[in-house]
Amino acid sequence: MARMSADERRESVIRAAIHEFACGGYYGTSTEAIAKRVGVSQPYLFRLFPGKKAIFMAAAGRCLESTRRVFAEAADGLHGEEARSAMGEAYVRLIAEEPEMLQMQLQMYVTVAAAEAAGDHELGELVRAGWLELWDTVGIPLGDVRETTAFMAQGMLINTLSAMGFPSGHRIWHGFPGGVDKAAGAAGPGGGRTV
Repeated sequence: MARMSADERRESVIRAAIHEFACGGYYGTSTEAIAKRVGVSQPYLFRLFPGKKAIFMAAAGRCLESTRRVFAEAADGLHGEEARSAMGEAYVRLIAEEPEMLQMQLQMYVTVAAAEAAGDHELGELVRAGWLELWDTVGIPLGDVRETTAFMAQGMLINTLSAMGFPSGHRIWHGFPGGVDKAAGAAGPGGGRTV
């Protein structure tokens, strides 16, 4: 078996960190748990990243970039309602197939709030910059700031309802366009997964 390069190990750490932080949050996740998931020692982990905060920031950045990429690929060549529908369906698929991405998003927001309350703005700056990239990625094909706001607001409502575990088929999902109901069961506890 070939040895992994430092870049490949770093990638493994980011994937493991997304999983661990999604489940336990920043404060509830140890670097030991991340190192164990990757199969490396903590000293090796700290050769790849200077500390837990750097690992969390890499995981948060990856989560935001992955979501942005999902929107960009879904809307490629589309505009208006077609783009909105394609991006919405792609996002619902993302959180159904990779619930840790939704869980990581929620953990990011909590961690930003806690860090900023303590006077640390570095993570908040990273997350806000990532959110602006998401906003612009959505806004360009939609072509209207109100449509962009509505799309992003609906996405945050989907995140919240999924995280609370409203099961597929629940009346709470009836006001959403088609497809959200299917993801609801997969993304939340009603579908057997938890935040």
